[in-house]
Amino acid sequence: MTGNGQALITERTTVRRLPARGDHRWSVIHAVLDEALVAHVGLVHDGSPVVIPMAFARVGERLYLHGSPASRLLRTMRGGAEVCVTVTLIDGLVLARSAFHHSVNYRSVVVYGAPVEVTDPDEKGAALAALVERARPGRSAETRPPNRKELAGTLVVSVGLEEASAKIRTGPPIDDEEDYALDVWAGEIPLRLTAGVPVPDPRLAPGILLPGRTSGRT
Repeated sequence: MTGNGQALITERTTVRRLPARGDHRWSVIHAVLDEALVAHVGLVHDGSPVVIPMAFARVGERLYLHGSPASRLLRTMRGGAEVCVTVTLIDGLVLARSAFHHSVNYRSVVVYGAPVEVTDPDEKGAALAALVERARPGRSAETRPPNRKELAGTLVVSVGLEEASAKIRTGPPIDDEEDYALDVWAGEIPLRLTAGVPVPDPRLAPGILLPGRTSGRT
């Protein structure tokens, strides 16, 4: 982590297309990562590009990914292969007066780095707890922790955030000046990811409620 409140600006993290939308501040990068639930992890495996969606968690200045030790992606990452991790939040559809200027309002982060396997038991336990917390804050304290067999059957790797950047688009469409006179609706259709009503497991014992709720469904 750099001492001036932002990530390193490198050749790979320099935003070249519409650079005004780029942002290297830690506060912005962290906020996007902490809101997103899925990252797409790309690397080269056996000479071919591979991109896989994965759940992840941020703890400090590291991203944690996990899965089966049999996963080819994780095995390749454990071997030190460079990865590119991308996260995108879609905030709205931008409808312009011309087809060409239609767009999307978004917040995204790109991270480059070489993953390392997490072997320290305390760090591994904290990483797995952080992954459970992404589902619901406080959830890791409510559930049975992983046993020795489950820990042995889970591979955890981490990627540092030293080389990361954010890119963000907000606001209305940007049309050609002569198109503003067209009789065409233009603006943004906001999009939001919201949680629905919890649906209990059919085998849930009677009387067990999700903490903070007064019934199983409402």
